[in-house]
Amino acid sequence: MTDELALRIAELMPRAKADLAELVAIPSVADPRQYPPEKCREAAEWVAGAFTEAGLRDVHLEETPDGSHAVIGHRPPPPGAPTVLLYCHYDVQPPLDDAAWESPPFRLTERDGRWYGRGAADCKGNIVMHLTALRALGEGVPVGLKLVVEGSEEQGTGGLEAYVPPHAGELHADALLVCDTGNAAVGVPTATTSLRGVVTVVVTVRALRGDMHSGMFGGPAPDALAALIRMLDSLRDVDGGTRVEGLDCAGSWSGVGYDETQFRTDAGVLDGVRLTGSGTVADRLWARPAVTVLGIDCPPVVGSAAAVPATARARVSLRVPPGTGARAAQDALIAHLESAAPWGVLVDVERESAGAPFRAETGGPAYSALDAAMREVYGRPISFLGQGGSIPLCNVFATTFPDAEIVLMGVEEPRCLIHAPNESVDPGEIEHMAHVEALFLRHFANSART
Repeated sequence: MTDELALRIAELMPRAKADLAELVAIPSVADPRQYPPEKCREAAEWVAGAFTEAGLRDVHLEETPDGSHAVIGHRPPPPGAPTVLLYCHYDVQPPLDDAAWESPPFRLTERDGRWYGRGAADCKGNIVMHLTALRALGEGVPVGLKLVVEGSEEQGTGGLEAYVPPHAGELHADALLVCDTGNAAVGVPTATTSLRGVVTVVVTVRALRGDMHSGMFGGPAPDALAALIRMLDSLRDVDGGTRVEGLDCAGSWSGVGYDETQFRTDAGVLDGVRLTGSGTVADRLWARPAVTVLGIDCPPVVGSAAAVPATARARVSLRVPPGTGARAAQDALIAHLESAAPWGVLVDVERESAGAPFRAETGGPAYSALDAAMREVYGRPISFLGQGGSIPLCNVFATTFPDAEIVLMGVEEPRCLIHAPNESVDPGEIEHMAHVEALFLRHFANSART
């Protein structure tokens, strides 16, 4: 039976490529300042039509509080069978620098055995994975299904997060497949069990009533930009590791590791440049806070004057591992910046977003079913991975459906370069993960009957 299923999925791969080409061609960036909103609507309607054809019922668009449209659908369970919710998103990141792409970002292009295009992995590749699994099963889908395809995940505006709680009844399921992650590497079957949260602040430093001539006043006149630099520098140890007073910055990761050489390649670290921090790469990525200066407002080099800056401003983010509350981390970051301010400069810190971290419970029947499916497809047991990014919706799901198992998986892996130029997907991962998903649905159905 498994061989027949694998054969059907292999035969469906040309259609999977055609589907992905159609989806990638729609520039569904959910930011009306950059792309027409009609393109997101077009992508949503394409998704609704495809899942209807794949056997789901009443597939339709629902407007969420941020104005984006989620694609919602269902398929009733056979008697005694559990229900599984399938999640993914159709919106994509903007292509950034078109000149950095080796092929047009919104045209699926095959090169060196991979399929390139914006959204090819994140997350349109996961949409195609779902469709391929369902088509392979046909009328033999052994569980009930709920479908949620988000339309503004990349913008982080929280539309679906606000939509889920008041619609808990229609979205309730026994297991939730959140397909917006992927394997540790091609061929390494993986579930993501840990997500860092993220908090951001904007810190403004004021020292003078206005910029002053550096020849006449430089020396005793306090430099706001220099003060800000000192404050930002205080957030790191000598080795570059994050240090925020009041936060545990020495956590360790017990799951699958991340080879340092591979990380240097994946992250594009230049030759001779050392990695920051101490401990394993996995410790630093998934078990510890990580600070990043996202931007600074200060005079540009070209056009700058010989003047002491009166004000300076920076936007700072802090990734937060499970076990640390987002609000507590934001409070600690603000207190650290305020206490690090030199020379009595005036400091104002504005709170922005605060997304909580997430840790999955892995001891239930859904994870057992997933492990069995991955062993059949990949010939090796499931690995557990952390992720430095955050998916706030997971915490909403966990709060709204406390008895449901949440599984994060998908076709993305480090070589995909999601969010960067030349994003790509390994078609073998689409094929194999579609097979995993189809087998998972079978195994999960059987676990409910035993």
